[in-house]
Amino acid sequence: MFRMLFFHPEIPPNTGNAIRLAANTGAELHLVEPLGFAFEDKHVKRAGLDYHDLAHVRVHPDLDAAWEALLPANVYAFSASATRWYTDIAYQPGDVLLFGPESVGLPPEVQHAPQVTDRLKLPMRPGSRSLNLANTASIVLYEAWRQHDFTFGG
Repeated sequence: MFRMLFFHPEIPPNTGNAIRLAANTGAELHLVEPLGFAFEDKHVKRAGLDYHDLAHVRVHPDLDAAWEALLPANVYAFSASATRWYTDIAYQPGDVLLFGPESVGLPPEVQHAPQVTDRLKLPMRPGSRSLNLANTASIVLYEAWRQHDFTFGG
């Protein structure tokens, strides 16, 4: 199974969509506080619909706690400033897909943390700043899962 790690997510519907994504793919969703919302937020609930009970979601008080829970593993940090494509990687079950907050992306100290295996990006038109968090996580997760023939438990 693959693990998505959202560092300080801010927008409730993005996390709600990621909960649905985790439930439908068997991935785990890990969130690092502070969060820009409460799980009781109607927008999180609406986006996640009835998938909350079907998804493996864990909230960590800080990044160190997340590392402790998730490592050892390959950690791929996603940033528009990275130089390698997300398709350049042979993903393995247990890999951690790390995404930053919607408004600013991953801070440099997180992108370059010693726990990060590599920094990756998705293609965008020149002059584009970013993609939606939930969409980006979906694209990457499905590529990782595709590489394993969409087998469950992988």
